[in-house]
Amino acid sequence: MNALRFLYVELYKMPFTIGDIPRPQKEKKLPNVLSQEEVLKIFSCVDNLKHKTLLMLIYSAGLRVGEGVNLKISDVDGQRKMIHLRGAKGKKDRYTLLSDAALQALRAYYKEYKPKEFLFEGQGNRKHLSERSIQHVFERAVKQAGIRKTISLHGLRHSFATHLLESGVDLRYIQELLGHRSSKTTEIYTHVSKKSLGKIVNPLDQALQSKTK
Repeated sequence: MNALRFLYVELYKMPFTIGDIPRPQKEKKLPNVLSQEEVLKIFSCVDNLKHKTLLMLIYSAGLRVGEGVNLKISDVDGQRKMIHLRGAKGKKDRYTLLSDAALQALRAYYKEYKPKEFLFEGQGNRKHLSERSIQHVFERAVKQAGIRKTISLHGLRHSFATHLLESGVDLRYIQELLGHRSSKTTEIYTHVSKKSLGKIVNPLDQALQSKTK
């Protein structure tokens, strides 16, 4: 379909008039999410203060990996407990949360490393830590924590959103914190949240309870 459109519109400069060609449906996969206990377990497996602080920020602020490594000192507002993300995905600025625990870790990190511009400076000529470096750190920590789920570093962002939803935060606020343009993107977390599903009594448990009465 895309090849035909390119042929007509881009090469022949003709209107694309072919219709009624079925498109393959996109596969809809739900994100894998960590429990809060698993998140803490992963953090406990990271000894390096810089790496641990960055992972804590990614989770507690719902950051994309690129947003985390590109943070500058001026982006962190310790008094208001907010993080200002400038020119994020879609060239859109937004504010997100800065947790007390992450702020405490940041202060200890700053005292030891004394970064100048980028919060998480890279080695050599790199201005900031690379995405791949922190992804490797996360993958090693997941393995050391004994977590068997297939989870990427982006899963911390998914977990942040899901845990907020489970704690009763309105979906509209979560959408703002994540920087989603459409609420439909944020609604995916309603499918992985245990908030509503947890209220359902499993029929097997119900049957066994009835038998014991």
